[in-house]
Amino acid sequence: MPGPRAARRGCSAGAVAPGALLPHFAATVEYLPYGVVGVIGPWNFPVYTPMGSIAYALCLVTGLGETGGALCGAGVDKLAFTGSPATARKVLAACAEELIPAVIEGGGKDAMVVADDADVEAAADAALWGGMFNAGQTCIGIERVYVHERVYNPFVAELARRARELQPGSDAGASYGPMTLPGQLDVVRRHIADALKRGGRAVVGGEDAVGERTIAPTVLLDVPEDSDAVREETFGPTLTVTKVADVDEAVDLVNASAYGLGSAVFSRQHGDEIAGRLRVGMCSVNSVIGFAAMPTVPFGGRGASGFGRIHGPDGLREFAYPRSVARQRFALPLAIQSFRRTERTDRLLARVIRLRHGRRL
Repeated sequence: MPGPRAARRGCSAGAVAPGALLPHFAATVEYLPYGVVGVIGPWNFPVYTPMGSIAYALCLVTGLGETGGALCGAGVDKLAFTGSPATARKVLAACAEELIPAVIEGGGKDAMVVADDADVEAAADAALWGGMFNAGQTCIGIERVYVHERVYNPFVAELARRARELQPGSDAGASYGPMTLPGQLDVVRRHIADALKRGGRAVVGGEDAVGERTIAPTVLLDVPEDSDAVREETFGPTLTVTKVADVDEAVDLVNASAYGLGSAVFSRQHGDEIAGRLRVGMCSVNSVIGFAAMPTVPFGGRGASGFGRIHGPDGLREFAYPRSVARQRFALPLAIQSFRRTERTDRLLARVIRLRHGRRL
């Protein structure tokens, strides 16, 4: 096992200011590796997604849910999980037994905001790709679209036209492939049925879009915000499109979700401003999923989407713990941290503190 010197060689360390009251000290903070880190990856991207943690933690054990359960209790030093919020809670409960820290990515219900000054064709193309690629089985895929009323009709028309051109299947000419797990077919079917039952309408696809292995593109309009198709992660090739009176309404609806993973904004003039108002971990402006392709930026969310980050410097630090080292460079003439401290020293110390922090102290 490497000693402290070897461990320090594998981490970053930097000097930090010791503060005005400790001029005789120097201090550094260094980041040391946790050790063995467990990584539980999802079934939709079984290689790509866990690699975001494995590449930093450098460990690999493969298996299904049973293996993940064993991993939680195996005494690892940290655990990284990607999956549903329900399973994430079980993972955290298991980790809590041994006080094992964890990075949690609990899925998403990502939304796109289309402002009245957006490039409608570009927004429709991006929404379709964001919602349908990999058959919609993407935690950062677009599932909800909130469109300003001034561009709502042309957006829906363009989105529907493009969606009707897509063909799911297993052949070389297919737009996207089949669903990975049979159980996900039932989830998508339930969401579509609930949306239609509660007043929504399908301009593309519908209940009959769900086949034995594949699901055809489905675009749903007028879906109530408290329906399953809006509140729960669908994880299928569906989109709900909602007309809003202004950007403020769109922002409120995006932020009303329990999830907070990724998002997208389309606006020629105000993209960054709108993005800054969304309670999410990531956002792409005038694009979709741009953040996932950048190894330099952190990946992760908030709320039911979890906590912690992978990718970039923040991802590296998730798999290391900070250690502080304070070194006394020389002794002060006054004994401050000692039982030999005198009343005179106390008066001088109080005077220094008042000068530094104000008379009220």
